[in-house]
Amino acid sequence: MSAGQPGGGSIVRRMLLGAQLRRLRESQGISREDAGYSIRASESKISRMELGRVSFKERDVADLLTLYGVTEETERLAMLGLVREANAAGWWHGYGEVMPTWFQTYVGLEESAALIRTFEVQFVHGLLQTEDYIRAVIRLGHPGAADSWVERRVGLRLERQKLLVSERAPHFVSVMDEGALRRAFGGPKVMRDQVGHLLEAAESSNVDVRILPFATGGHAAGGGAFTLLSFPESDLPDLVYLEQLTGALYVDKHDEVVEYTKAMDALDRIALDSAASRDWLRALEREL
Repeated sequence: MSAGQPGGGSIVRRMLLGAQLRRLRESQGISREDAGYSIRASESKISRMELGRVSFKERDVADLLTLYGVTEETERLAMLGLVREANAAGWWHGYGEVMPTWFQTYVGLEESAALIRTFEVQFVHGLLQTEDYIRAVIRLGHPGAADSWVERRVGLRLERQKLLVSERAPHFVSVMDEGALRRAFGGPKVMRDQVGHLLEAAESSNVDVRILPFATGGHAAGGGAFTLLSFPESDLPDLVYLEQLTGALYVDKHDEVVEYTKAMDALDRIALDSAASRDWLRALEREL
């Protein structure tokens, strides 16, 4: 793959709808080319629809359902209702002026995940950052930005963090290299408050903060930071999110996701466990 509030799961619903359309097409032995012809579109458009990478028009889905032999009214209405849900705008669209399109995709996926496992080497993960830490990180990356723009970005990240305390909060596992906490952002007080915030977050039943000390030596995730997302819907595969300076990659090929899962499992084995990580954080807090 390349690059709860209303609309929070719109991206995932799009993926689910695409997967259902693909199964219906294949069950009828219809090619993507023929399916595309029926809705005045290309074979590649059908492929993008089935992968959930484009928005859907109700008319197109209705025509495809007819082509695939779906005539039962209840089933048709359910599928068309999914189209409307998939096209609904998520809360983050209100931050469009400070949020790149490629990151909107990630936030939509993050909102719908049941399990989020992350490995960080430079920063505390965005879902666990304090307001002052957020501000310091954004200022570092955008030194010439207007204060109003920076504050909108801060507000966006704080809004994202509500996910961890929502009714449908995912289980969140954050493995952090020691360097992510030794690298000071905003000065000693900001970092001390940040460490204290991590200790508070780690008390939540759905949040697991794990530290990977320098003393551990090398590890299996030498390629850098990544996020592994798992969804409650059985139709959706796990995804890997790789953020870059000006964009992101979304990995969904099974063999590649397996390799990232192995790397994350290896990190879990060598990182300090939850209790030892809290002890490590308390020691760092005293040091700061």
